[in-house]
Amino acid sequence: MLVALWFTPQAATGQKDKNTPQSRTLLGIVTNNGEQPLEKAIVYLKNTRSLVVQTFITGADGKFRFNSLSPTTDYEVFAQYSGKKSNTRALSAFDTRTEAYMPLKIDVPLPEPGKK
Repeated sequence: MLVALWFTPQAATGQKDKNTPQSRTLLGIVTNNGEQPLEKAIVYLKNTRSLVVQTFITGADGKFRFNSLSPTTDYEVFAQYSGKKSNTRALSAFDTRTEAYMPLKIDVPLPEPGKK
């Protein structure tokens, strides 16, 4: 009996397709209605497959970043600040960006002049 096997160079070396990203990054900014960055907002990132939740507390610039995310997993992200919550946004496995930017807005009052 003769068995023919077909190997591609990638299969023979165990390499993955170079066009498939190994990981991706989600970044963004949390702002109020006046587009001002919100310091100490808590950003929640939920892996919809494993249900594991990661958090990030924003700095004075309101920015957040989640690295090393699986390109084959869907994620949900939202932020909370001062008892209020942003809309939940989704990062789909079908989204092929290696770096996805998702700004989050929370309906909180603008600070009074002279107060922070």
